[in-house]
Amino acid sequence: MFFSVALALAGANVALAASASRPAESTIEPAATAISASAASATPLSPTSDVKGKGFDRIVQIWLENTDYALAANDPSMKELAKQAITLSNYHAVTHPSEPNYAAVIGGDHFGMDNDDFLTFPKNVSTVIDLLDTKGISFGTYQEHLPYTGFLGFNYSNQDNFANDYVRKHNPLALYESITSNSTRLNTIKSFVDFEADLKNKKLPQWSFITPNMTNDGHDTTITFASTWSKKFLTPLLTNEYFMNNTLIILSFDEVDTYTTPNKVFTLLLGGAVPKSLHGTTDNTFYNHFSTISSVSANWDLPSLGRWDCGANVLATVANVTGFQNVEVDTEGLYFNTSYPGPMSDALFDPTWPVPNTEAKCGNGLGVLGSVKKTWGSQKPTYNYTAPYNYDEVSGNNVNGKPVPSGGSATGGDITTRTGGAPGATPTGAAGALRAAMVPVLAGLAAAVAL
Repeated sequence: MFFSVALALAGANVALAASASRPAESTIEPAATAISASAASATPLSPTSDVKGKGFDRIVQIWLENTDYALAANDPSMKELAKQAITLSNYHAVTHPSEPNYAAVIGGDHFGMDNDDFLTFPKNVSTVIDLLDTKGISFGTYQEHLPYTGFLGFNYSNQDNFANDYVRKHNPLALYESITSNSTRLNTIKSFVDFEADLKNKKLPQWSFITPNMTNDGHDTTITFASTWSKKFLTPLLTNEYFMNNTLIILSFDEVDTYTTPNKVFTLLLGGAVPKSLHGTTDNTFYNHFSTISSVSANWDLPSLGRWDCGANVLATVANVTGFQNVEVDTEGLYFNTSYPGPMSDALFDPTWPVPNTEAKCGNGLGVLGSVKKTWGSQKPTYNYTAPYNYDEVSGNNVNGKPVPSGGSATGGDITTRTGGAPGATPTGAAGALRAAMVPVLAGLAAAVAL
C-alpha cells in the first residue's frame, strides 16, 4: 500500500498541522500481482462535452522534462514543430523541482512544495477541474504506461527492464484528493492506450494533460530523444481533422535543467486554434504555468481559484479575442527557481495553508469559485495573488524584479482593472503574519491509504 499526507481543512479555516516537521516519504510499493488484479477491474471514463470557447474549444497540454530553453529552441525537431506554431519566448516555470510545477499548473499554487515526495493535497484545495465542472466541461489526463485507470501508486517501472516509466510526480491530477477521492474524476486518469481509443472513438475531453514516460519526456534521456518523440507523436495529430478542430496544444517543459539560471522554458502553441498566419511567429509576452489556468478561465468564462491564476497573464490567442489586457513584466532579477515556505515544503516547512484572495475579480472579472469562497470566507489573502507572477515578500522569494502593476484584466462593459500590490510594493498578506488567524483542527497528520 501507499500512504499520503491528508491535511484536513475545516469550515472557512485551514488547518495548522500540529506536526513540526514534514512526514517521511512512503517507500511501500504494491506487488505486480496486485497491480494486475486491479487493472483487470479498472474502468476508464471518457466523458465528452461541447462547450464553445472564445479562443479554443479543446486544450491539450503536453509536458516534457528538465531542459534549458536554448537546448530545446535549437533542437532540429523542435524547430520543425515551431514552423507550425507560435513560440512563447518568455514562458516560465514557477519553481523547482518537477512535482511542484505539476501541482501548480492545476492548483494555482505550489504551496511551498520543494520536493518530489509522495504527498497529497487536501480534499478542499480546489483545482482547475473544479472550475471546469462549473460548466460541465470534460477533462482527463493521459499518462504513458500508467498500469491501469486511476492508479495512485508512486511509480510503475518497465516490467521488461525495470527502467523508470510512469511516475506519479508527473501526473497533476493524481496529486489532489479533490480528484482522487471522487470516483468519476479518478477514472479520467488514463493511459496512452485510452488516448488512442478516445481519439479513434472521438471521445477526447475538452481539457487534457498528457505526460510521456520517463524515457520519452527526456527525463532519463536527452532533449533530442524527447523532441523526436514529440514530433512523432504530434505529426499525425496535426493532420487529424477531429483532433485539430479548434484545439489549442501547449507543448512545454516542467522546468529548466540548470537550477541557477532563470526558469524560462521553451513552449509552443500548436493546433487548429492557432491561425496559420501566426505559424512560425514568436510571442514574447510574459507567461508562466499559472497562465494556462487563467487562459482556460478567460476562454470559457470561468471563475478563478483566487490564487496565482488570478493575476496571471492570458495566452495571446485568447487575450486577443476576449479583450484581456496582459501586463508587461520585466524579468530582470527574476529566477523562479525556489519555493517559499509552506505546508508541502521540506526545507522551509510552515504548517499554515495560504489563504486565497476570495474578494478579487481576477482576470476576466468573474471573481473566485464559490466553493473557494465558502471554504475560506473573507480572510485576508496570504499573498498578492493579483500580481502577474508568484512571489513572497516575507521570505524574499522572487522579489528582486522591478515593481510592476497588478495582473491584467478584461476590458469593456463594467469590468475594471483590479487593484493590488506588486513585487517591490507591500503585498496584501504574508504567511508569517497570518498564523494567528488560523485555527488548528488536527492533532497530527493523518495517513490515508491511497492504494
